[in-house]
Amino acid sequence: MAQKTSLSRLSLTDFRNYAAASLKLDGRHVVLTGDNGAGKTNLLEAVSFLSPGRGLRRAVLSDAARVGGSGGFTVFADLDGMDGEVAIGTGIEAEAGGETTSRKLRINGTPSKSTEELSDHARILWLTPSMDGLFTGGSSDRRRFLDRLVLSLDAAHGRRASDYERAMRSRNRLLSEGRFDPAWITAIEVQMAELGIAMAAARQEMLGLLRRLSNTSEESPFPTPVLALEGFFDGRQDLPATELEDAYLDLLRANRGRDAAAGRTTEGPHKVDLLVRHREKDMDAARCSTGEQKALLIGLILAHARLTADMTGYAPILLLDEIAAHLDEGRRAALFDLVHGLGGQSFMTGTDRSMFSALADRAQFFTVNHGGVEPGAT
Repeated sequence: MAQKTSLSRLSLTDFRNYAAASLKLDGRHVVLTGDNGAGKTNLLEAVSFLSPGRGLRRAVLSDAARVGGSGGFTVFADLDGMDGEVAIGTGIEAEAGGETTSRKLRINGTPSKSTEELSDHARILWLTPSMDGLFTGGSSDRRRFLDRLVLSLDAAHGRRASDYERAMRSRNRLLSEGRFDPAWITAIEVQMAELGIAMAAARQEMLGLLRRLSNTSEESPFPTPVLALEGFFDGRQDLPATELEDAYLDLLRANRGRDAAAGRTTEGPHKVDLLVRHREKDMDAARCSTGEQKALLIGLILAHARLTADMTGYAPILLLDEIAAHLDEGRRAALFDLVHGLGGQSFMTGTDRSMFSALADRAQFFTVNHGGVEPGAT
């Protein structure tokens, strides 16, 4: 059984529509109900900032600061985490002229150099309505989703991806200028090959782990997603990494003229697409009904949460925005049982408290009302 990670306090200052808010939590699941636009998702976003990256909205940090506020914001939490009890504070500060600083992070009052350190204390996963179009939208959305799955188990993946993107931009710029030192661009391509193959290997490993988990999992009311990748060295992923690096380096060199004309790098891990099928129906996710796609997505998130718990020994914190809105009563109850069975803490939102009645005393209830949060009756 995975050990639990949970928040005991969450405090916000000048975050989104909250001038100030504080929630005292007791380790149970947290249900936030209120009207649309009241600020429920904003609270989930605040919790998502306790993980590496830009949060569940992937927002420009300055956009998370309250309109009419100082221009900065803070998110503070007390967490019983993977490394014991810890106090985490993060946010941005406003500077003269309206500029904002980069994101700051303090752990137990000590400044941290990188948000990657947050992975030492908790793994936070989320599912939001904006992800409902994942299977029918562009490949970049699915790639980003996949990389978020990888990042929850491999904290270095985000740095590899950003370093690869940086190197690729440098190569594109040199090619567009038409004049470059061959040794210089070769050095950049060597870096791209090393980083790109490492990214591809981490993605394949994640899919392999999820496949093995789905083959051993008990029957679920949610469909089983079958996952595959295409768009980069298809069918060659099992070759040794050194061979793949050499092959990609040769490909980059051979494509210099083509890429210069296109103004971009035309082949690489940045072109990969995540393919998803409904196993029970043997149907591409994009061809499934809207309801089936939602159920597939829930099944995928739950599978990834189980994998995260198995691999780390700690259940992740789940952020489930409007999770119950399109599920019938039986499937809602089954979902709550599965979430509770993971052994962690979850934050759920909805407009109608009655949709969460099956949780009973397994959850704390709060009412959200346009910048205010009040405990609801238990």
